[in-house]
Amino acid sequence: MPVLTRNEAQTRAQLLDVHRYTVTLDLTGGDDTFDSTTVIRFTTRTAGDTFVELKPEELRSATLDGDPVDPAALTDNRLPLTGLTEGPHELRVDTRMRYSRTGEGMHRFTDPADGRTYVYTQMFMDDVQRVFAAFDQPDLKAVFEFTVTAPADWTVLANGITERTGTRPGDDAGIWQAAATPVISTYLAAVAAGPWHSVTTEHAGLPFGIHCRQSLAPHLDADADEILSVTKACFDRYREKFTEPYPFDSYDQAFVPEFNSGAMENPGLVTFRDEFIYRSAVTDTERQTRAMVISHEMAHMWFGDLVTLRWWDDIWLNESFAEYMGYQTAAEATRFTDTWTEFGITRKAWGYDADQRPSTHPVAPDPDGVPDTASALLNFDGISYAKGASALRQLVAWLGEKDFLAGINTHFARHRFANASLADFVDSLAAHTDRDVHAWADTWLRTTGIDTLSPRIEDSTGGWTLTVDRTGSRPHHIAAGLYDRTPDGALELREHLDLDVPSDEIVSVAGPRPALLLLNDGDLGYAKIRLDETSLETALRSVSALPEALTRAVVWNTLRDMVRDGELEPVAYLETAHAHLPEETDLAIVQGVLGFARTQIADRYLPAEDRPAALALITSIAKALIRNTEDLTAEDWNGAHGGTTAGLRLSAVRTFIDSATQPDAIAAWLADGTVTGGPELDPELRWRILARLAVLGAIGEPEIAEALAADPSATGREGAARCRAALPDADAKAAAWQSLFSDDTLSNYLFSATAQGFWQPEQAELTASYVPRFYADAVALAARRGPAIAEAAGRHAFPAYAIDEANLKAGRTCLEQEQILPLLRRKLVDQLDDLTRALHTRPTP
Repeated sequence: MPVLTRNEAQTRAQLLDVHRYTVTLDLTGGDDTFDSTTVIRFTTRTAGDTFVELKPEELRSATLDGDPVDPAALTDNRLPLTGLTEGPHELRVDTRMRYSRTGEGMHRFTDPADGRTYVYTQMFMDDVQRVFAAFDQPDLKAVFEFTVTAPADWTVLANGITERTGTRPGDDAGIWQAAATPVISTYLAAVAAGPWHSVTTEHAGLPFGIHCRQSLAPHLDADADEILSVTKACFDRYREKFTEPYPFDSYDQAFVPEFNSGAMENPGLVTFRDEFIYRSAVTDTERQTRAMVISHEMAHMWFGDLVTLRWWDDIWLNESFAEYMGYQTAAEATRFTDTWTEFGITRKAWGYDADQRPSTHPVAPDPDGVPDTASALLNFDGISYAKGASALRQLVAWLGEKDFLAGINTHFARHRFANASLADFVDSLAAHTDRDVHAWADTWLRTTGIDTLSPRIEDSTGGWTLTVDRTGSRPHHIAAGLYDRTPDGALELREHLDLDVPSDEIVSVAGPRPALLLLNDGDLGYAKIRLDETSLETALRSVSALPEALTRAVVWNTLRDMVRDGELEPVAYLETAHAHLPEETDLAIVQGVLGFARTQIADRYLPAEDRPAALALITSIAKALIRNTEDLTAEDWNGAHGGTTAGLRLSAVRTFIDSATQPDAIAAWLADGTVTGGPELDPELRWRILARLAVLGAIGEPEIAEALAADPSATGREGAARCRAALPDADAKAAAWQSLFSDDTLSNYLFSATAQGFWQPEQAELTASYVPRFYADAVALAARRGPAIAEAAGRHAFPAYAIDEANLKAGRTCLEQEQILPLLRRKLVDQLDDLTRALHTRPTP
């Protein structure tokens, strides 16, 4: 099926002004399809031909200015509109559309917990065509007005305030009308319908609401105060930052099932994955992540919705800004004041990894680098989010927040309810500063790769000198932290040196060498950091003695990079974690370090024969953290948030379960319904234990079926699928593979759960025959089921634990094919690069 090219979009934008979409949806027609009628009012500037996009199950009729358009003219997803005269036109398209099971278009979900059904749209990129006919490109903005007929007990949500205006005679179906939107892009239109559980309020004169499916109602109610408090605080902070008022008539947040992304910035109706409504205990860092996502999506109301990119090469204008603003505003406005530590240990590492792969690209690619929507979809990655946000954080430090905010407010004023490009944004910034922001953009946004900064220290009379060597090409302004060891073994900051790299000047420092010299202390720079020999020894021996969490995060990221680059033995990282994590008080650091140790070092970077010892070391870390957090009360676990201690214990318990090599201890927890010393097992911990026991062969189908009967929720169904695929049994593997690659009704979440269970490091021999099968089966699957399942196949179904040359060769051979869905190709390129790195990281025999 053809995808829209940039050239086609430019040609159509020169021809058309689109004014209004009037969309009528009937959601009462059954489980598989719905009716969609669209009236598009538009003007042509000159006579010409164009096309409208749609992907219908059935195109019943189309008329242009009252004259019929032959439905047989529909080719793939394009209905030609020929012979257009200059002036106004009206296109009417009547279709039957198919519901999605993959989170694209109009997704339909029936909750196994109670049988209630929900639908919601995800129109992103080119999926509006699955819901209604549209001139589907971001720079043809228009007003949207929805009328929706839905079952009698449903509530309909949309971008504008909705009202039930009537009842259809005969079956009591509700007829809902949504207020017309301001002009927005097609990919931002949204509808969500079902028997929602809602909590509503007013703030700043606007209606606010949070919504979820009925089976999650108690859990939403338990967290409603926190969610709404974060929402209101961020809303107020953005109103202080931005001179442009909030541009829409309401602010709803719908937590929807089987959502592919973290969230989507639909104006006035933000959709979130409903895992953010917690059924089970979570850490405060996970609550902080939810707050950051709320803040991120709200930033999009201005960055992306009010002012929208002209073409997808400027996706960073949406995502980098929302990422930066999400973290910064959450830190300023909510109780989560230390968000940048989590950014440094998780998101920034994501960006560093992406920037070192063959698939790296500039934050702001050249327009020719994004020739169509398929290529644009590849750039929603650690570059556009984490690297872009890091660059903006640098920019704010360089310009000062006052000038930065003045620039973005000028940008909003110039381009409100319109479209803009990188050049437009830089011009807006340049109006408020004497600094050369055009050169900054060329250096940081138009280039690829990551620099490496290394200190070189030499003794001198009365002190020592510092030179910073740079591998790369960008200028850096960073702080270097000098830390001395105190008599009690702590590390104390002596001073910060402000450094420009590169520099012809050698920095002379009086006094003794520090025990630790840390470049990029404070983490405002974007570069890989290396340590001199003395500082590396100090870091390995004393990282937990550093006073600031963000400083420790920079050190841990440095050690992580060194492992990935083959400069530090993986076991040395594990031993450092073993020595220092029990003393760590920052949750984000504990979770990040344990995650890297468990999923990368133990599972991928060490040979199979060394894995049991690595898991034993990780288990020992978990035990130490559990011992250090034994004094928790029931109130600590049952409160709205248990704080750092409860989070540390929960992180440790999860790691202990995931790393167990023998079933006895975790089987006893399962039997008792509680971890020794707490917490009691909630659904997440119970399914986590069951999954590990399945891997170890300690349970079978009867135990899985019993657990599913006790927890028939959507999460329970996913847990059961994961457990069944994880069983060390040839028949179980064959059934899972059949489900993954032959059952095209499998939902996106059940696909991912099954794939996650299938590949296990302990079962390499059992699954060896499936490794070469993966490539051909994944290519065929992606061609049939499209981008969402292609992404899930590349992310979760890839044989990541087959760390050998045969897997690498099979993957490279697959990439020689031309007919691979671009999103799958991108995932395979990244996975094979990670596989190559894992092979090179393993110690040489």
